[in-house]
Amino acid sequence: MTEIRETVILGSGCAGLTAALYTARAGLNPLVLEGHEPGGQLSITTLVENFPGWPEGIQGPELIENIKKQAARFGASYEHAQLNLVELGAGPIKLHTSNGKIETRTLIIASGASARWLGLPSEQALIGHGVSSCATCDGFFFRDKEIAVVGGGDSAMEEAMFLSRFASKITLLHRREAFRASKIMLDRAKANPKIEMLTNTVVEDVLGVDEKEVKGLRLRDVATGKESLLKVSGLFLGIGHEPNTKPFVGKIDLDEEGYIRTTKNVFTTWEGEIVRGVFACGDVQDRRYRQAITAAGSGCMAALEVEKHLEG
Repeated sequence: MTEIRETVILGSGCAGLTAALYTARAGLNPLVLEGHEPGGQLSITTLVENFPGWPEGIQGPELIENIKKQAARFGASYEHAQLNLVELGAGPIKLHTSNGKIETRTLIIASGASARWLGLPSEQALIGHGVSSCATCDGFFFRDKEIAVVGGGDSAMEEAMFLSRFASKITLLHRREAFRASKIMLDRAKANPKIEMLTNTVVEDVLGVDEKEVKGLRLRDVATGKESLLKVSGLFLGIGHEPNTKPFVGKIDLDEEGYIRTTKNVFTTWEGEIVRGVFACGDVQDRRYRQAITAAGSGCMAALEVEKHLEG
């Protein structure tokens, strides 16, 4: 007979690993499916200075590894697998993964949201070395420096305005003539003396791969084809995130961008009714804060609700 697990956790970022720690200490022997991005976004982050308890900061991968070991100490296990299909309804929850089928009484979805990137090899090589998708995480490192932000929506405006607290100048690059941002956000960004806007402009290359730090950008004007160089020390992507929720389309309620809708913090719903035994935490349902500490907090909440559900 197929073993029915007490709980399975999708995702191994701060939310998933905190949920693993709490459910493991409760004796539930959680199985963590690490997914296609083991460790989540912290695994590609260098220094984390805003996680409580680390006065000198800690490297993102080290923080993830510490929580992973902590949860394993209490009985959490890990599997390199991706979820392809989920069956919800009467009886145990059935998960069809890249490694086979798993049945579980409860499920914690902590699969996160992946940042959208430009896809340039030089950009990918410099993530964590001047290229970032999180202004609140990395803005402090660019005090009194010139940087660039890519994007044309509200996310890009928010990133640029936040970064103006630290940087001496922000060049906002947008591939189109018109911005998608709301009028109020666009007006605020235009009124900021530190922000300069370049439209019809795309990034062709990020300079500084050999030096392992951003030295500048090679830009192209999409209207004229003319190329130019922009000297900056950092590049921030403000083109949004993609929630990792494809297996749950038509199974639980998602918002218009694919994020999981939750009630009572971490309870999932389908057509407005609570889905018993299925909880969501972290960036997969948090499009507002997206911080390691808030993800960890919601992972704790989901774990406690799993305990209550199983006790009931």
